[in-house]
Amino acid sequence: MTPSDGYLLDNRQREAGERFDAFATLFDPTTFRHIEALGIEPGWRCWEVGAGGTSVVSWLAEKVGPAGRVVATDIDTSRLAPAGRPPVEIRVHDVGAQEPPGEGFDLVHARLVLVHVPDRDRALRSMIQALRPGGWLLIEDADPALQPLTCPDESGPEQLLANRLRQGFRGLLAERGADLGYGRRLPRLLREAGLHEVEADGFFPMTSPACTALEAATVRQIRDRLIDAGLATAEEIEQHLANVEAGDMDLTTAPMISAWGRKA
Repeated sequence: MTPSDGYLLDNRQREAGERFDAFATLFDPTTFRHIEALGIEPGWRCWEVGAGGTSVVSWLAEKVGPAGRVVATDIDTSRLAPAGRPPVEIRVHDVGAQEPPGEGFDLVHARLVLVHVPDRDRALRSMIQALRPGGWLLIEDADPALQPLTCPDESGPEQLLANRLRQGFRGLLAERGADLGYGRRLPRLLREAGLHEVEADGFFPMTSPACTALEAATVRQIRDRLIDAGLATAEEIEQHLANVEAGDMDLTTAPMISAWGRKA
């Protein structure tokens, strides 16, 4: 993520921790499955880009062991402190504006990061530059435009309200430079960047406590922005949060597209 006064989802807000916990529950199994398939082993050198929380960083540290190295970077590292012990090195870093924090990495990974980075092309080049020959790049990013709804089953007014608020959220993201169709382009972008053995898949969570927690935390975090932009009233937001709390809606997230490739 890149520094911006307009960034919609500030990591220092209380709800950010709830969002990170929900993301970990929803997406860590997919991320770990992909990294295992790429062959991670003790001694690997890994760069976790836009780490945010600690779940992936701590898992990588366990996999690479004391002989390995995990560089965890973000523009805001306040939530990474608990993981800051060898083999983990924590750095404040902007992947879209700065040179990579090293080279010769066996794995470079970013999850739910590049969709928010204004200079995504530079960020992608930087990540590939940091790989050793034969090293793997794994990028996992959302594609909100591929599935734009909170409730695909629009069965009543509660679902219609949820989807209208999601549409407002997407509009706010787009105004701040987020690319809402980035995920689907990842395989092509990795091939065009010269990577080999490019593959991809998608994961679309639906109807789980983590989906519910993520929706509630996100709406609370952007509540004032929605109101200020005239996209919802305070009463509508409170009604939606009550509907979410009731647990009767099938809530979803945007699909996460995972794409990986190997440097020649």
